Amino acid sequence: MSAVIDSNPAQPRWQTITGLVLSGLIVAFLVFDGAIKLVPIAPVTETLTALGYAANPMLARSLGIITLACALLYAIPRTSVLGAILLTGLLGGAIATHLRVGSPVFSHLLFGVYLGLMAWGGLYLRYATVRRMIPFKL
Repeated sequence: MSAVIDSNPAQPRWQTITGLVLSGLIVAFLVFDGAIKLVPIAPVTETLTALGYAANPMLARSLGIITLACALLYAIPRTSVLGAILLTGLLGGAIATHLRVGSPVFSHLLFGVYLGLMAWGGLYLRYATVRRMIPFKL
């Protein structure tokens, strides 16, 4: 199984490092985002209300657990593709929520797209298997 997700030893070092940096940034953001939802601090419940959800601490904690689970799966090399798939679903829900409430496009609505591109971009740069699954033909 490890041969499926191993990085290509022949690929340039910059590509592997760039992929690791992108993936590390995603994991750091998700851990922070999940942790503040576990507490949950006042800005979290206020944001839930602004997005049309109940200011329920259990809802915030549930979202925090889901976010941390996605981060953990994404951070482990053997489960990183599964983590990216689940993260894509989570981000899709965030995008739909921001679309529903009319959030600003580039700063809020597309933020989930930016994170998704970074997450998949990190895997794309690191793993030849992902590049074969998502080939870009020029």
